[in-house]
Parts: sequence; structure tokens; C-alpha cells
Amino acid sequence: MKIQPDTFDGQVINAYGPGWVAINGERVAHSVVIGARGQRMEWHCADFSELSDNHFTRLAELDPELVIFGSGVRLRFPRPEWLLDLMARRIGVETMDTAAACRTYNILAGEGRNVIVALLLEQGL
Repeated sequence: MKIQPDTFDGQVINAYGPGWVAINGERVAHSVVIGARGQRMEWHCADFSELSDNHFTRLAELDPELVIFGSGVRLRFPRPEWLLDLMARRIGVETMDTAAACRTYNILAGEGRNVIVALLLEQGL
């Protein structure tokens, strides 16, 4: 699916499909974190079963107002103990499938919100 957000200076998700996203026109096929303030980093997890509290602590350290977690091709919620650092910093967390996370991120980032999206991109599904 091709999507076009409002114009802004941060990372933009231009398109997505099973196991990949296009960020600022570059196709990425591994889990990734991007932010409306220009952040971009690999998120070292290839499968939901590999996630831990450390993955979400890294997100808290970016100090956004909101984290959107794209849980892959289907909706899966993180364990509550994984979110303790985010909750302690009063950072909101929304969980949705990765396609919905891409669309939601573009809308919120386009509005100027300090949002990051953590996209779980699983291969071979």
C-alpha cells in the first residue's frame, strides 16, 4: 500500500508490506525504530518471542510523548513488565499491527507530535 503523510522533517514511512517498510524512500526489511524528531535505529528483534524489557527501555530513553508499537502482521500486546520504564516516565504506549502503526505514526508525526514507532518486521510469514 502506498501512503503519503503531510510534509515534516522527521522520518516518513512511504510504503509498507509484509516484512518491510519504506522509510524516506529506502526499503528496510528488519525491525526498526523511527521518530518524528529524526531518530532511526535498528530494533534488534526478528520475532515477537525475542522481545524483552530491554527493547522497551531503549524506547523510553528516547523520551517521546508517545510510543507506537507495531507488533507484526497480527496484533500482539507486550507484557506489562516490559513497559515499566515507559510507565515510570509517563510515556504513552499504543499497540497495533505494523500496518496500522505505520499509518498512525505518519499522521501523528505530521501533526508535529513527538512520537516514535517501533516496528516488528518478521520475515518468512
